[in-house]
Order: sequence, then structure tokens, then C-alpha cells
Amino acid sequence: MSGVDSALAALWRGADEIIREDELRERLASGRPLRVKAGFDPTAPDLHLGHTVLINKLRQFQELGHQVVFLIGDFTGMIGDPSGRSATRKPLTPDDVARNAETYREQIFRILDPDRTEIAFNSSWMGQMTATDMIQLASHYTVARMLERDDFHKRYQGNQSIAIHEFLYPLVQGYDSVALRADVELGGTDQKFNLLVGRELQREYGQPPQVLITTPVLEGLDGVQKMSKSLGNYVGIREPAAEMYGKLMSVSDELMWRYFELLSFRPLDEVTALRAEVEAGLNPRDAKFQLADELVTRFHDATAARQAHEEFVARFRQGAMPSEMPEHALDADESGLGLVPVLKAIGLVPSTSEALRMLKQRAVRIDGERVESRETILAAGGEYVLQVGKRRFARVRIQKNP
Repeated sequence: MSGVDSALAALWRGADEIIREDELRERLASGRPLRVKAGFDPTAPDLHLGHTVLINKLRQFQELGHQVVFLIGDFTGMIGDPSGRSATRKPLTPDDVARNAETYREQIFRILDPDRTEIAFNSSWMGQMTATDMIQLASHYTVARMLERDDFHKRYQGNQSIAIHEFLYPLVQGYDSVALRADVELGGTDQKFNLLVGRELQREYGQPPQVLITTPVLEGLDGVQKMSKSLGNYVGIREPAAEMYGKLMSVSDELMWRYFELLSFRPLDEVTALRAEVEAGLNPRDAKFQLADELVTRFHDATAARQAHEEFVARFRQGAMPSEMPEHALDADESGLGLVPVLKAIGLVPSTSEALRMLKQRAVRIDGERVESRETILAAGGEYVLQVGKRRFARVRIQKNP
């Protein structure tokens, strides 16, 4: 297999579509370092494993000797990406954008090579545009073409409002590729329309059109819906090692292979061999251990992964509690605090309804004892170890107000 064929095989791993592969082959064969762009709107401060599918693809390009441009869309973030939405999304404020973008640097360099990563903010060129410049940019695309986009088309057909500023989002994202002279742009499958706009605008501005690579959406821990913090089915890359390890060990045996494909850096032939071992009788749990070991090591370190592994074995085989867990202190009057709001306040559940659901399923414990009543009160002055499900633990101190 030639060097270009080998590179293409690596880049197809975890990719959904390449537009166009013949152009990518030609650019890889040129021998020059390519500029590979991926844009991230700072809509939330924390990344989860679903986000890393795309970042892993950037890493593959770096390993092939190319330059990655990690674009933080601080300008587009203030427009609000309408992708997949049935209504206008509230744009972020400048303070929201600045606060959320600040955490990205530390997180992405757990995966990417800093020496081959350029961090850019699209406000650096879009913020300099005059009204005349924006009108000229808008003249390169038609309303009819915009309405070809699935979410816009559905809203238009359903007589739902589409704000004019929403049309600017794909235009600005597309112009980012012009400003950066991108050779390749990566994005999720839900971004395909916007990526194609960039390809077309580059032609309009006299540049070779970028190659597009789309990546699939990663399923969350439930194996059904996409990984999302709001759905509670996510694994955050800054979560404590033990929490991350336990979540990864909870995925189904089938979903495990999807995670190996999209998240692991192990060669595919090794993954294939491991799957054959499982089919031949190896306990799937042992393969899952290898996945959890790898990912926790990547986002923490080998020592943390080993400790998380040992704690997992002790906790689930022997019923032990983790040696370390998040600690919280909450203020209360003499009547104390209700268990349900405490679970939500300290982040053991994302919502009141989830707390009630877990109580109903007998999945909540206080100091190791199962509780089921939604009326449970944690007394002021007390300290408790709270547990939700098999993996979520926290120590909370209920401080009595003076």
C-alpha cells in the first residue's frame, strides 16, 4: 500500500463521508503540509467524548504531518448556529463566548499536538468587516440555496419564523475557510450544508475548494441518543478519573465496539483481533477494561487510570466506596435540606425528574443505605455520602446557617 493509500485508509476511519476523495488524494500526494480546519462554537465550556470524535480526526492529520487550525467561532457563537433546530436559537453574549472559549485550550491539548495546532478566533477577521463587506459576502449566496438546507426548509414549509441573521451563520462559517485558506475542513454530519457553503465561497473568492470530511455523531451511554450533557448520557473529558472509568464500563457490549472505532487510537487490526477474541469466548468486560484504561490514561494519566481500574473492581465486586469523591458543602436552616434538591444541586442528577426517577428505581443510597422516599431530609450539621446508581458518588456536608 502506498503512502497516500495508507493515509487515506487512516483518514477514512471514523469518517462518514469525504467530499471529494480524489481531491484529497491529489493534495496528500503533493507532499506539502495541508491546512486542516475545524470550527467549534463555544456554546458550552466542557467537552465530552462526543466532541473528541472530530478532534481525533484532527490528530490523525497531525500525525500525517499536516497543520491543524482549531477555530473557535467566537463571532459565529454570537449569531447562534440554527443547525437541526426548529426555532431560532438564542445567541450567546460576548461574555458567554469569552468564558466558554477560555477552557478550550487546556482541553484540546489532551489530544492535539500544540506544535502543530493553530488556534484562531473568527472575530479577528469578521469583526473587521464593514457593513459593505457583509453585503458583498451575502451577495455570493441566494435565499433559494439557503432554503435547500433541511432545517430552514422545514421551518419555511411549516410557517415557522427564520430570522435573517440565521442566514449569516453558514455564510460566516464558509468565509472562515476563505480567510484561513483551508485545504480541508472537518465537521459533523449535521454541518454538511455549512461545509459545502465554505467550498462554494472559496471558488467565488478564487481559491481551490476545500475537501470536506464529515464525522458521525457518537451515541451516548444509553446507546440510542447522541451524546449530550443535557441528556445526561455523556462522558466529560474533565470528569474525575473514577467517574469516567465507571461510565465507560457501563456501556453495552455492542456499543463498546463503536467507541473503539471512534475514540480509540489502537490500530483497527488490533481492535478486530480483540473482537475476535471476545467472539471466541473472552469476557467482554476484559475488552471494556482496555477501552476504559486507554481513554482515562489519555485524559488523566496512567496512574489515575490504574487507580480507577482498581477502585472499579473493588467497588463493583466487593461493594466498596471510592477512596476519593467530589465534596460539597451546602447551607441550610434548622429544618435541613431535602434529598431531591441536594442531588440536583451537587450534580449527581441533571434534573429533579431524574432524581425522582432514580429514587423510584431504588438507585439512591445515603451512607450505603438505599432510600426511596422523595421526602427524605438531610439534617443540618450532618455529613453524608450520597450515591446515585453504581458510579455516582459525592460527600456532602449540610452546614447550619448561623
